[in-house]
Amino acid sequence: MNGRVAGALALIALAAGAWRARAPELAAPAAANGGSVITHDSLVAKRQPGPHGGGGETTAYDFFATVDRMPLVFRKRALHPGSAIGHHPQKEDEVYYVLSGEGEFILDGAVHRVGPGTAMLTRAGSSHAIRPIGRADLVLLIAYPNEQR
Repeated sequence: MNGRVAGALALIALAAGAWRARAPELAAPAAANGGSVITHDSLVAKRQPGPHGGGGETTAYDFFATVDRMPLVFRKRALHPGSAIGHHPQKEDEVYYVLSGEGEFILDGAVHRVGPGTAMLTRAGSSHAIRPIGRADLVLLIAYPNEQR
């Protein structure tokens, strides 16, 4: 991952907010465009326990998970109070971007406070965990290479 990828994720986050009100009219695959897809949170939201043994309840939004040959996993995850992404080793580069809320991000043993506009790059060989602080959800965009495609 490079600076352009992180910048693109930030622009995607801004665009998502701007289009939110118009999303229902855009919530269908555009098969005529070579397999391009437009989707919406409401179509992909799933309640899940915190990944990597983090516990609590989260909401995962797995965008484009069913798209063939998608080289990138692109996900939004809302960590509800009391949940977390548990501590785990990183096997590939991964980008986290905070859309809203406050959190505690532990990267290689160092604790960092994160909030809206914070981007975190975890490199292969590092380890990390993240949890919300306070009463609000910690909402993240997450992107990493899709090893299964």
